[in-house]
Amino acid sequence: MKKILFSLLLVSSVITGAFAQQFEVSYVSPGSSQPFTGYVVLYLSKDKAPTGGMVGFGKTAYFSVYVKNIKPGGTVKINDDANSYPAALTDIQRGPYYAEVVWDKNLGGRAIAESPGNIYSEPIKVDIDKNTKLVYHLLADKVIPAPEFKETAVVKELRVPSALLTKSQGRPVTVDAAVILPKEYSSDPNRKFPVLFKVSGYGGDYHRYSGSTVPGAPIDTIPVITVYLDGNCSGGHSVYANSDNNGPWGDALTTEFIPALEKQFRCNGAKLLTGHSSGGWTVAWLQTHYPKVFDGTWSSSPDPVDFRSFQKINLYADKNMFYGKDSTLNSVATIAGFFPWVTMKDIYLAENAVYRGEQMHSFNFVFSKKGADGAPQQLCNYATGEIDTAVVSYWKNYDISLYLRTKWDQIKPDLDGKLRISVGKQDNFLLNYAVVLLDGEMKKLNSKFQFAYYPGDHFTVSSPEYVKDGYQFLKQKYADWLAKNK
Repeated sequence: MKKILFSLLLVSSVITGAFAQQFEVSYVSPGSSQPFTGYVVLYLSKDKAPTGGMVGFGKTAYFSVYVKNIKPGGTVKINDDANSYPAALTDIQRGPYYAEVVWDKNLGGRAIAESPGNIYSEPIKVDIDKNTKLVYHLLADKVIPAPEFKETAVVKELRVPSALLTKSQGRPVTVDAAVILPKEYSSDPNRKFPVLFKVSGYGGDYHRYSGSTVPGAPIDTIPVITVYLDGNCSGGHSVYANSDNNGPWGDALTTEFIPALEKQFRCNGAKLLTGHSSGGWTVAWLQTHYPKVFDGTWSSSPDPVDFRSFQKINLYADKNMFYGKDSTLNSVATIAGFFPWVTMKDIYLAENAVYRGEQMHSFNFVFSKKGADGAPQQLCNYATGEIDTAVVSYWKNYDISLYLRTKWDQIKPDLDGKLRISVGKQDNFLLNYAVVLLDGEMKKLNSKFQFAYYPGDHFTVSSPEYVKDGYQFLKQKYADWLAKNK
């Protein structure tokens, strides 16, 4: 009976495999004959640019396979055995698609489809019909180039080699930024200026300032040197926090990058911070963990600053990332902070197929301990959403609210009054709820932190009033610095 059953299963497997939808992909590697080991990712989309857009937020389907030692010209099959989203290849909606494949070398870039050195194919149009025997072919024969930065009289590129990150990652790593000079920098050559560090949200890129001829904007009437940091790394956004997986980005910024900046540019010693979204979390982290280095911070709509409301999920009490206690699907994004837009389940399943560089990956790369396999330990099971309490216990180290509550007596003398957090009342990503929790805790401690709430969501909150109030806070912090450094 066992032999018969095994034979039936084998026949079933062969029949299923024979009729599964399939892509055969290969690559050529200009200038190199080295075999490829890593992930191959297939993108299928109704749009002409399949690799564009935010992963999990559109209608793109993703499929990935891990391969070893594939020589140039060798073929890899992508079929129903691949990690997939939203469904297995055979089960996706029939119809026309644009298809593109990327062979990910994972050399340090964030987004797989934009990482320099990766090999990719031009998108081709395919018609996926009911004929599951049909095999589609894609050849990746192009390499993503490293972006070039064009300097101007007012915008400079600064790339500082980091010994700390290089040692951690086992490859050369630099901390990079665009330095935007005020118009007074050239007209008053003996003058020194305060520095305003601006940290981008998730997906930002300092190359946006390449070729710009616009001088840096002042804080009210105070000319500043603006340093635009994007935090991009292979794991997502480094958020400039020391991390088991990404390496010591906070220490690299404060002990390697800033001294190099001050050596090359005319800085007067004052250091202010601002950022939105993931950049908002970054600057709150830097201010609270390096209170003697930075002199004042405006954090705008930060990623969760209290893990009792991680986009309304209590990581310490709730059991599942996908489902609420009433079995409803948890949202990762909403419209106006209320209407469901994208669910936690969808975003985790999509990122499981894309495998690295996206938002939930980014949290794991920063907050999680490195696993035995060298990858970050996962906060939750990608199939079921079940939260791993052992991983949460490590994430506690990055709960800003918990850190402030437990360390306040030690850090208060250097920190109190230096932080302002503002957020929209209808934040799309439900980030306002964590801010409210932190606000309440800091009131209990009689802190001088500022908290402010405005009409608007994550994208519309930045009204002229919102920006003015944030910059007035930074202006006052600079005045405080001047008073202490006469």
